[in-house]
Amino acid sequence: MKDAFGIPQSLLVLGGTSEIALATARRLIARRTRTVWLAGRPSPALEQSAADLRALGADVRTVAFDALDPESHETVLGKVFAEGDIDMVLLAFGILGDQARDEREPLNAVRVAQTNYTGAVSAALVGAGALQSQGHGSLVVLSSVAGERARRANFIYGSSKAGLDTFTQGLGDALHGTGVHVMVVRPGFVRSKMTTDLEEAPLATTPEAVATAIELGLRRRSETVWVPGRLRLVMSALRHVPRSVFRRLPV
Repeated sequence: MKDAFGIPQSLLVLGGTSEIALATARRLIARRTRTVWLAGRPSPALEQSAADLRALGADVRTVAFDALDPESHETVLGKVFAEGDIDMVLLAFGILGDQARDEREPLNAVRVAQTNYTGAVSAALVGAGALQSQGHGSLVVLSSVAGERARRANFIYGSSKAGLDTFTQGLGDALHGTGVHVMVVRPGFVRSKMTTDLEEAPLATTPEAVATAIELGLRRRSETVWVPGRLRLVMSALRHVPRSVFRRLPV
């Protein structure tokens, strides 16, 4: 169970090698979290991530999970929840893709959509159902400001995050009053291995800053978290810029 400040004792990470997820796990372990499940494709990176968290004093286990295999999600997550209550599910998997390549090769674009949206919808529904069955818990979903408005530079990735963001908001409304808290997190450009080759955008942030915002959101039982917070005002303004003007902006 969570403590009075909303910090979970147990955490399930879907996307167990995500830098944001691991930064969040480290921060929560430093507070109160004692049991962590890292779900992801079996790899040395997944095992190293687990070992790093064990060194911080947590009981960490790994479980094979593939976002692109939704038929397996109920079985995989069911095994985790069968081991005991999970206070928080962090849905952190996703891929950026390569916009130029994906436009030329539609199957790659489909893979982005299937990972970031279809796979996430499946995993979120299964996770939310398990949380609802136990009567408590938080589902935290990593979205992106890229989903707020389509941009020429990344509309394939952005559209997948837009779908996930809308879905998560609706799921949160559906679970309101059930004891399950749903929170969508909208980071801006995050400095990470995934974005190393990309030009840094204004108001860039870090995995650690996102982790800090997630912890604060849990304590406040927020439904939406922007990282950094100033992006909320920026994106609110950009949503209302006429398309003819917006497509000429350097964003």
